[in-house]
Amino acid sequence: MTVDYFVVDVETANQYRHSICQIGIAAFADGKMVDGWESLVNPHDSFLEFNVDLHGIGPRTVAKAPCWGEVFPKVNALLSGAAVASHTEFDRGALYGACARAGIPDVGYGKWIDTCWLARSAWPNLPNHKLTTLARIFRIEYRAHDALEDARVAGEVLALALKERQVTINELLASKTNYITSFPSPNAASAVPGPCLFTPAADSAQKTAAGASRDRPVAFRSPYPAKPLGSQSGSSPPLPDFAATAPRSARRR
Repeated sequence: MTVDYFVVDVETANQYRHSICQIGIAAFADGKMVDGWESLVNPHDSFLEFNVDLHGIGPRTVAKAPCWGEVFPKVNALLSGAAVASHTEFDRGALYGACARAGIPDVGYGKWIDTCWLARSAWPNLPNHKLTTLARIFRIEYRAHDALEDARVAGEVLALALKERQVTINELLASKTNYITSFPSPNAASAVPGPCLFTPAADSAQKTAAGASRDRPVAFRSPYPAKPLGSQSGSSPPLPDFAATAPRSARRR
């Protein structure tokens, strides 16, 4: 199985981006989510009540969860050299901040796609381009403020935006910039001959001062149960095998 792109979303304990307390990564192929992985993260930092009320993750929830330094090898193994997307640049900055705080290199992704900017380009007449607004318009059900659920919805929005603009993922990734916020021109898109080769490796207003997204104020229930990466059946080689992480049970204080 060839993954076209991964989508990342994080939840934070407080107003600082580096205070990641949950990360979710969704893998997409042919416009559909084919696998997903998420983990609680102990940020070894204080929790703001505002953030806890949003995502339901508090100090007790992450007490036995791995720290970022322990989660990083798994994240990097998955995203290294790959096309990665997120809804606004907040999540990209969070990964960078968490790595800097832990004193480890940044994630070695290939190219990063901002799905919020692409949604603005695909549907400029919408009232706004928050994740919840897009989910309502396109009838995507999900549970907001769960990292894997948010990642899945952002990935579906990207697939819809590509279809709306009649651009393939390879044409999008042919961009010369490593941080993609716009679609290629029609002439540039038609000139792309085949798969894009990755090169190694804004919109902050969409996030609140407390580090949580204003894109996702309403809770939806997802009809799609999350599965750990590598759980898909078939003859294709599995995605990177990750050890079991903290359960997604009660996200309570």
